[in-house]
Amino acid sequence: MVVWLGGCVSSSVEQLRNAPVGVLKKGETIVVLGRRQNFRHQTEADFTRCVYNSLVRQKLPVKSERKFMDEMFPWFQPRMAPRTAEALAERLKEPVIADRLQQSGTRYIVWLDGVTRRGEDGGSLSCSVGAGGGACVGLLWWEEDAEYEAVVWDMQTLKSMGKIAVEASGTSYIPAVIVPIPLIAPTLSAACSGVARQLGEFLSANP
Repeated sequence: MVVWLGGCVSSSVEQLRNAPVGVLKKGETIVVLGRRQNFRHQTEADFTRCVYNSLVRQKLPVKSERKFMDEMFPWFQPRMAPRTAEALAERLKEPVIADRLQQSGTRYIVWLDGVTRRGEDGGSLSCSVGAGGGACVGLLWWEEDAEYEAVVWDMQTLKSMGKIAVEASGTSYIPAVIVPIPLIAPTLSAACSGVARQLGEFLSANP
């Protein structure tokens, strides 16, 4: 039962290529940016970090989001950062930003947008403490749905090379017979793995 409950995650990934990706030259880098608008709508930092770390493990020349933001200050700070992929495209056309991007060696920007939301939940769990110790009995569960999109922008052409979309859903449980046992569905990790794997193939492809 524990094995079954711990594996309740499903995901699907779609990839669309608008143009072939050019081979990275020496000194050229990739940066992964998460959308930042406000507290209610921003791509989780954990997801952005997860994709970045996965691309690093795939031996791709990725620079950190923080380093990129420092290089491009102040245009990509949270208050000034573009809110949509279309707004990003317009921002990249500004001559001063294009010059700064060239100086920094940034060739591709991976723009992440999406969120993980908590869905339905149910169950009950009660705990009591007595002279002989404490115990819990019951079962809690909840669902999570993750939807993310990654758009790859080429800084030489200032065009989108394509996008990757992922959907993942999972159900987490906390059964308790004396001791609660959290069985958390790795929904965000599944979405991250799907996006990062496709990005690795996308960015490693020859034209």
